[in-house]
Amino acid sequence: MHLLTSSRTLALALLSGATLLLSPVARAQQPEGQTVPASESTTPGSTTSPEATKPAEPAQVPEAAKPAEPAKPAEAPKKESAWYEKIRIRGYTQFRYNRLPSFRENDDLINEQGDRFLGKNGGFGIRRARLIIFGEVHDRVSIYLQPDFASVIGEQLHVAILRDWYADIFLDARKEFRLRVGQSKVPFGFENLQSSQNRLALDRSDSINSALRDERDLGLFFYWAPQHIRDRFKLLVDSGLKGSGDYGVVGFGVYNGQNANRLERNDMPHAVARVTWPFQFGKQYVEAGVAGYWGRYNVTVTPRSDAPYALARGNDLVDARGLVSFVLYPQPFGVQFEYNVGRGPSFGENDPFVIDSRPLRGGYAQLMYKLDGVAGVSLTPYVRGTLYEGGKKFETNAPRYDIREVEMGVEWQILKALEVTGAYLISDRTSSRAPYTQQRGDVTRIQVQVNY
Repeated sequence: MHLLTSSRTLALALLSGATLLLSPVARAQQPEGQTVPASESTTPGSTTSPEATKPAEPAQVPEAAKPAEPAKPAEAPKKESAWYEKIRIRGYTQFRYNRLPSFRENDDLINEQGDRFLGKNGGFGIRRARLIIFGEVHDRVSIYLQPDFASVIGEQLHVAILRDWYADIFLDARKEFRLRVGQSKVPFGFENLQSSQNRLALDRSDSINSALRDERDLGLFFYWAPQHIRDRFKLLVDSGLKGSGDYGVVGFGVYNGQNANRLERNDMPHAVARVTWPFQFGKQYVEAGVAGYWGRYNVTVTPRSDAPYALARGNDLVDARGLVSFVLYPQPFGVQFEYNVGRGPSFGENDPFVIDSRPLRGGYAQLMYKLDGVAGVSLTPYVRGTLYEGGKKFETNAPRYDIREVEMGVEWQILKALEVTGAYLISDRTSSRAPYTQQRGDVTRIQVQVNY
């Protein structure tokens, strides 16, 4: 009996030892991260320490075997806008009717340089139809294209013709210095540079506009203005104060001299320079400037049997002017004044068929009063007087003009996109057609302008 008990005890001890020996193998066969329950890892009555019953540590995976973390996508570089996405379009159209009743009507009162709808059978007309394409195609380059779809050539109305096509090349990061190359307005005068979209009077005065037909020519110009003055030029336009736009504080350059859309005819370009300065006097904006140009002009001469026009000397005639301008912007009262003197091609007052470079003079003065908030709109009445004695070099035979005019009108800005101007013109001017007789008459006109 004692032997049986001892044998049983020995068997239990051997079984217990075998279990302890086999338990690490069993644990190794368990899935990673799981532990063997105590009931399966020890036998009842075993004296295994608590350390032996702790769950096994997860096997350490070598760094090289670990899956690599996905790389963060690199930020895509900001795509620069294509040049054509920087292009903008705007414009305006002016519709006119010139046959309203007048005190002294004269069908022979015409103006080839200005309103082609004056005179007999004028009726309705489209004075201007402009579409302007512009934008900065680069930080240092901007473009400006402006065709007009209401030009007149002979008897043909509404002919499309180029007005502006130029590029501004900025010479510094602040864009204070720039070169302008192409066909553009020549920096001479204030009213010549002022857009017809902003001008009060229905047409530019002959006294200043006779210097440059269509105000433009092909050339190269330099402009400079400090940034705060460039901002002021913009303000004077955007605020409705009838500014001229940004043509620099200083502007100078060279141009063909035969006027826009015409070839140079003598290989002697004109030179021009202008200085202007807009400033504040109290709360009112004021601008004063001077300008001048010099060159030689080639005249178109067409003699007839009854009018033997001829040049007194060679055809490259001196063409030079000096100008002063002053603008007191309407806040609410305003004044605009310009006067120029010089020499230019024309036939003489006493030599009607002899063309030479002769003295010229003339200018205009305009008074205006801006009334804002009248029935929710803006009203600006004005009166302008014009005087000019001198030639028109770009007309055949360079006829000499004697012009005295008074225009009274009011501009009614109904909406930003809609303006209406009514004007009464009292005119005494030389006819644009041979035999260039003096004509007197009155014209009542109305213009509807659509801005877009």
